[in-house]
Amino acid sequence: MKTLAGSAGLVRAIILVLLLGAMIACSGSSQGQLLTDDLSQPLNGATTAKLDVDCGPGHLAIDRLTGGEPLLAGGTLQYFERQGPPNHTLSAIGSQTTFTLQDSGSATAGAGFRWPWQACAGGAFEWLLHLNPTVSYDIAAHSDGGNVTLDLAGMAVSRVTADTAGGDVDVVLPDNAADLSVTAKTGAGNVTVSVPSGVAAKIHASSGLGKVIVDPRFSKLDDNTYQSPDYDAAANRVEITASSGAGNVSVITR
Repeated sequence: MKTLAGSAGLVRAIILVLLLGAMIACSGSSQGQLLTDDLSQPLNGATTAKLDVDCGPGHLAIDRLTGGEPLLAGGTLQYFERQGPPNHTLSAIGSQTTFTLQDSGSATAGAGFRWPWQACAGGAFEWLLHLNPTVSYDIAAHSDGGNVTLDLAGMAVSRVTADTAGGDVDVVLPDNAADLSVTAKTGAGNVTVSVPSGVAAKIHASSGLGKVIVDPRFSKLDDNTYQSPDYDAAANRVEITASSGAGNVSVITR
């Protein structure tokens, strides 16, 4: 019993040290000044584009350009001085363009284990992206712990993947969605997907600890699957996979 008690005490001490380290590392002084990178990526004739965004621990919001600017993407990307500005990469083959944005801290940390203080800055900085409504996008949007918000109304989209380790995910789908595939996932936050009234949908919705709330216009087929009555024959339709480890999952009609 004494050995077990000693082990439990050691575990508590280790956790306390990690939490203290997280609190210290999350302070603004450890990260340096909060700066902003103004994004203005030229369109250069692109008609289709794959957009891959990893904002690290920050919040991410994506919507459409409204001023008719000849840009593939515009917006503001915040970052901490000691991390450096986000990484931008662009490649193009004909009219097909691939545009990648990555938080420089995530690029350094890689895809392996991350200490608590490496993901503590969720909410400390924000990325705001505006996309060209004349381009058809394949969007992959990721955050290590912040919120991910995609307002795709009025846009052309062929596929959407939005995920975060612990924040909320909110996705507003476009009015025109011919066989659109959508995946929205979070480890602990809430997921909300808004489907236009004129779009049919098949929905796979699940939550480990939260509630699943689906608009009654979608019929329940089994424990996790819902579908529009006209889904199989509909030309304007979307298949949605939405999940949360602990939060609520909602699919609503707008």
